Amino acid sequence: MAAYGGRDGFQRDIHNIENSPFRTKFEGITEEMHGNICIGCISDTDPQPLLVRSGLGTYAITVVGVINNAEQLISELLAPGGFHFEAMTGGRVNSTELVAALINQKTSFHEGLKYVQEVVDGTASILLMTEGTIYACRDRFGRLPIHVGQDEDGYALAFESFAYQKLGYHDVYELGPGEVLAVTADGFETLLPPGDEMKICAFLWTYYGYPNSNYEGVNVEVMRNRNGAVLARTDRKKGNTMDIDYVSGVPDSGTPHAIGYANESGIPFARPFIKYTPTWPRSFMPDNQKERDKVAKMKQIPVHELIEGKKLLFVDDSIVRGTQLRETVEFLYENGAKEVHIRSACPPIMYGCKYLNFSRSNSEMELITRRTILEMEGEEGFQHLDEYTDATTERGKKLREKICEALHFTTLEYQSLEGLISSIGLDPCKICTYCWNGKG
Repeated sequence: MAAYGGRDGFQRDIHNIENSPFRTKFEGITEEMHGNICIGCISDTDPQPLLVRSGLGTYAITVVGVINNAEQLISELLAPGGFHFEAMTGGRVNSTELVAALINQKTSFHEGLKYVQEVVDGTASILLMTEGTIYACRDRFGRLPIHVGQDEDGYALAFESFAYQKLGYHDVYELGPGEVLAVTADGFETLLPPGDEMKICAFLWTYYGYPNSNYEGVNVEVMRNRNGAVLARTDRKKGNTMDIDYVSGVPDSGTPHAIGYANESGIPFARPFIKYTPTWPRSFMPDNQKERDKVAKMKQIPVHELIEGKKLLFVDDSIVRGTQLRETVEFLYENGAKEVHIRSACPPIMYGCKYLNFSRSNSEMELITRRTILEMEGEEGFQHLDEYTDATTERGKKLREKICEALHFTTLEYQSLEGLISSIGLDPCKICTYCWNGKG
C-alpha cells in the first residue's frame, strides 16, 4: 500500500503474502499510515506500489497486466542519454517501474497514461496517486475492470466492486476501455474518454472473479450458475444421462457451476470433499508447480459417506495443466469412488494467455490439450486446433478420450465457446476468448 498525508508525506509498505493472508501481514499498518488518499495492490509478479519522483512530481503507482514488449520498450528508454532501471533477480525490470518511465516521457499524467496504452503490447490497468488525486486508467481494451464507489466522505476505486461495498461505498461508475479518470475527495472527471473496442476477459467469470463481483453488469455467481445449467442441458441433449449419485464442484470456483448443473439436471448436489484453508494458501500462489500441487492436495478432506461406492460428477472451472485435477480424481478413487466424471466449465484451453496472468503458462506445452495433441499427431495436430476444440469431430472426441485415460476420468466434457458466451450474456465481440480460440 501507498498513502499520502500528515508529517511523513508519501508512505509505503510492501509484504510478500505468498504463504499467509493479506490481512495478517498488514495488521497495524493502516493505523500507522496517515492521510486521506491511498492506493494498494495484490500482485503475483512485481513488488508494488512504487514511489516515483519525476519531472511530473512525486507519485505512487501500481499496475496490473502483462507487457509483452517490455524488453523493446526498456531498450528504447536505455538509449544513450536515457534512463536506467533498478534490476530485479535475473536482470528483469519491474513492470510498474517501466510504466512509470513511459508516463514520465510526457508533460502531464493523463498524456503519459494515454501514451502507455499506445505503446504497450499487452495489458496495463493503472492507478497513479499524487498528493490529492488518484488517476485511474483502465487498460486499452478493457480486459480488466475498474469500478468507482462513493460514500459520504469520498471515493474508492477497485478491481472488484464488492471490496469497497463492504466498507459502505455504493457503485457510481465503471470505467470504459482505455478511459482515464481523475478522482479527488470532491468528485471525479473523465480526462480521456473510453475507446469503442472492448475485449474483457471471459476468465473473470469462469474462474478468477469473486462470486459477489459484477463486470459490465453481469454477476459472477449468477453467470456460473447459468453456465452449469448449459453444461447439464448439453449432456442431456447428447444422451450423456449417466446414473450419477451426486454432482459436485471442484472447490471453490467450480462449486457455483456445479450448483447450476445440479439444479438443471435434478441430480443431488453434494460436497464429497471439503477444502481446508486455514493453514494453507491459495494453490496458485506458490511459484513452484510441485509446491502448488502439494498445497492443493493437503487442503482436501474427504467425506467418506459421500464418496465410497458412489458415481460422482465434478464440475471444474477449467482444466489447464491437469496435474491438480488428476490428483483430486486419484484421491477420490483412493477413498472408494466408483466413477468420477469431469465437466469443464470452459472450453479446452489451447493458448497460453498473453494479456493477463489468469491462465498464463511458461510454455503452451504445459497445457494438457497441447501435450495430448502432440502425443497423438505431432506438431501437425496444432494446425487443427479448431477441430480438437469441437467435441463433435473425430479429433475432438479423440482428445477427450486421451485426456480421460491420462487423468483417470470416467468421462470428460467441456463447455462449448457458444455456451460460455451465452452464459455471460454480453456481445461476443466485447469478450476476449484468446485462450480458447486464439482470438484476442
